[in-house]
Amino acid sequence: MASFLELNLTDQERLLIHELRQIYAELQVEQRDTVLNFKILQDDAVYKVVKIACWYLGFINQDAELIAQTWSKKSPDLRLFDPQAWPSQILEFPIKILNHSPFLSCPKQLGLYVVAPDAHWIQKLAPTAVDTLQLRFKSNDPYRIEQEVIAAIEYANYDSCRLFINDHWEYAIKHQAYGVHLGQEDLADANIQAIQEAGLRLGISSHGYAEILRALSYQPSYIALGAIFPTTLKTMETAPQGLGRLHKYAELLGDYSTVGIGGIDVDSIKDVLATGVGSAAVVRAVTQADNYIDAITTLKSYYGAI
Repeated sequence: MASFLELNLTDQERLLIHELRQIYAELQVEQRDTVLNFKILQDDAVYKVVKIACWYLGFINQDAELIAQTWSKKSPDLRLFDPQAWPSQILEFPIKILNHSPFLSCPKQLGLYVVAPDAHWIQKLAPTAVDTLQLRFKSNDPYRIEQEVIAAIEYANYDSCRLFINDHWEYAIKHQAYGVHLGQEDLADANIQAIQEAGLRLGISSHGYAEILRALSYQPSYIALGAIFPTTLKTMETAPQGLGRLHKYAELLGDYSTVGIGGIDVDSIKDVLATGVGSAAVVRAVTQADNYIDAITTLKSYYGAI
């Protein structure tokens, strides 16, 4: 570990860093950020103690910075510093609202949320006990993409199932989907105003504190939190967040509609829902199951069991 981070600290500051690491050990994940990105931008002791502790816990620099700044503002005096007082209220963090009004709401509990690779899977899943679906169809052919979106919307509407279209917001607007789901990397290119004016819901992915705050700035319908566990479906720059962090994120967002996602299966869904997150999204737990109907029944049984 980069012990040079603690150079020029007092014994008290080092002890507090150690204490924070012990108290919040459940938040520990692999540190995938480079130490070259780590910067101490403020001189006050609380800020330095918290930021270094967060770095040790595996928070990438932008998240460690946010936590440190927020904690030092509410507790500027190291002599009065309470290591148990992790920032847990959204109003403690800086949020810059980008659009004038919030997106249409969706239920806080979106129920069992299945991400499907194509319209054929939407056709199979819409009549089942699945509550919410997402079409994540990948292709470089615009015609194929539009045809998949059209078919998926028709299947979902026939069975009155909530359907979010991943990425392809233009076709979602054109064919009147229930909603759109965007990754952080898609926000800059998407016409957020057009999605909202069309009356669609918006879900946004997030992978830590900084991305949660960025998502909140758009006032979306829900925020996805992940990846919770390792997943092979998408290359992730950040480490799996784990259940400890998911609990913190769910606590932070309170009554906001939230969805835990990433590597969730039959063996882990109960623990995921126990964190307080509104819903859990699955992919392979259904689409690669030996019997997808049985898998849905088992997954659904954990809703209401918490």
